[in-house]
Amino acid sequence: MIGRNRRCTIAVLLALLLVSGTGVAGGPPPQAAKADLTVSAAISLKDALDEAKQLYTTENSGVTVAVNYGASGTLQIQIEQGAPVDIFLSAAPKQMDALDTKGFLLEGTRKDLLRNEVVLIVPKDSTASMTSFQDLAKPEVKQVALGEPATVPAGQYAKEVLTSLGIYDAVNSKAILAKDVRQVLTYVETGNVDAGIVYATDALSSSKVKVAATAPAKSHAPVIYPGAVIKASKYPAAARHFLDFLAGPRGGAIFQKYGFMPAKP
Repeated sequence: MIGRNRRCTIAVLLALLLVSGTGVAGGPPPQAAKADLTVSAAISLKDALDEAKQLYTTENSGVTVAVNYGASGTLQIQIEQGAPVDIFLSAAPKQMDALDTKGFLLEGTRKDLLRNEVVLIVPKDSTASMTSFQDLAKPEVKQVALGEPATVPAGQYAKEVLTSLGIYDAVNSKAILAKDVRQVLTYVETGNVDAGIVYATDALSSSKVKVAATAPAKSHAPVIYPGAVIKASKYPAAARHFLDFLAGPRGGAIFQKYGFMPAKP
């Protein structure tokens, strides 16, 4: 009788696992529990992340996702000051490293999601002869839009590129600093500057600019986008679920559609 009861119990447990889709026979992943998630994300992710969020919330009807976009450095400071954030998606490891060191990340949730490239852009109708980053040092180039290096990863990468080419001081003297990479893009789109330095995905998102040059890979640190759940999250399980979706094949396909590359070549 005891043996029969034990076998019945095991059969019931296996049936429950199969129904939930988490058993040995596989099946669709379970939906995330009901949650209201807040994501702080690098603004260069906006177009792709908006689409990914829409797909995710459609399939997980109990979850809402609000995204606060901005420069990664600014978002980092907001988190350190107590902003209620569940997930942080940065455009560079530097800001994530800072939060990790200070104990703001939920252990075991950090992962590298994407890669990008640094490019030089000019207005679509520009007639300037500009085919390399070195051209930015020419006297006929009067104004160049750059992200603020202290808070904007695109500005940080731009500084690295210009420094490696030995022209940072020359270009910095005519730099128009922007609060984030999308503002750099806007300055170039409107013709308020002669050129700007953004990510390849930003250039791809606009029909009003053209790429003049791509920065040599060795001229700057790899452009890696890490993501992590914030330790203070009220919904850590749901946050993990959403982050796993973004890092998975379906989320990855959306990001690649917008020009991002997998974190690992």
